[in-house]
Amino acid sequence: QVQLKESGGGLVQAGGSLTLSCASSGRTFSSHAMGWFRQAPGQEREFVAAINWSDYTTLYADSVKGRFTISRDKALNTVSLKMNSLKPEDTAVYYCAAARPKLWSRMWAPSRYDYWGQGPQVTVSS
Repeated sequence: QVQLKESGGGLVQAGGSLTLSCASSGRTFSSHAMGWFRQAPGQEREFVAAINWSDYTTLYADSVKGRFTISRDKALNTVSLKMNSLKPEDTAVYYCAAARPKLWSRMWAPSRYDYWGQGPQVTVSS
């Protein structure tokens, strides 16, 4: 079993920056893919970014491309999401997710992930 714990959420003004971190514990898989999703009130869970654990391949939603950066530290079993130029529409609960070893395909789909964190709130004020 893999446990994921996020940190780093909070309140920030538009144009500001925040970094979210996700630490995994328990049984870890070196070839996990890790992803970030977000969910605003009344909306479906939305893909944000993903990273392949073994070769650093990354994938971003168009809405965050150029503003957000996903990275991972294999030694510490952590994945981070650096968010710059935040907008009010980025306000949501952000979830870290981990996928068991599988083909790097459709990693924007929540169904491709097997483990989820609790999700810190990120609020961007205008």
